[in-house]
Amino acid sequence: MILGHIGARKGSKGVPGKNFKDLCGKPVLDWSLDLLLETPRIDAVVVSTDCQTMYAHAIAKGALDIGLRPAALATDDAPKWGVWQHALDAAQAQLGQAVTTFVDLDCTSPLRLPEDVDGALDLFASERPDMVMSCCESRKNPYFNMVEPDETGALRVSKSLPGGIWARQNAPTVYDHVGVVYVLDPAYLRKARTIYEGRVIPYLVPPERSLDIDTPFDWVMVEALMKQRLG
Repeated sequence: MILGHIGARKGSKGVPGKNFKDLCGKPVLDWSLDLLLETPRIDAVVVSTDCQTMYAHAIAKGALDIGLRPAALATDDAPKWGVWQHALDAAQAQLGQAVTTFVDLDCTSPLRLPEDVDGALDLFASERPDMVMSCCESRKNPYFNMVEPDETGALRVSKSLPGGIWARQNAPTVYDHVGVVYVLDPAYLRKARTIYEGRVIPYLVPPERSLDIDTPFDWVMVEALMKQRLG
């Protein structure tokens, strides 16, 4: 039993109401929800939200009826991990059978393609890690061109190595953690307290599908790329 999950809070400071705001003809939520509902490998879908409107919308489209998210998991600083744990337990109670794989799509990463979900599921099945996490090769590298001020205000490379790194290609590989897709072992999700306690491996996606909507500028970029894709 593979369970698909989307978290969609009603609150947002950067782009108010972003999770249900229209993006190229449908709510942002639906770019992720429709993909899960249309993926044959996903057996059931759950949407965790504190918004009655989004909740009713998701149920009407075929999501499981687990009720609204608890208030403690609807704050700005509520951990994603706790939201996942609650959704897993609530969904499994509805399903009446064991969930063997938990798949999460960030609502605010609508540029993913079906192949991203399938690819992450394939990697999880072949490697059997605790978790597969989508990543993108970082444009900035803390060993080379990311800097921070010291106690005097003078800049220093964020992560120094003996002799220094003078060409980007010689720097250690660094990834950005992006919200395109996560695939987890439910046993790991239940026992761990944070993402990185177990064996977490990357599933690489290209930068043009890795953008996450956090700010108005992000919205402009994602909308432009989506319009280009749709023609």
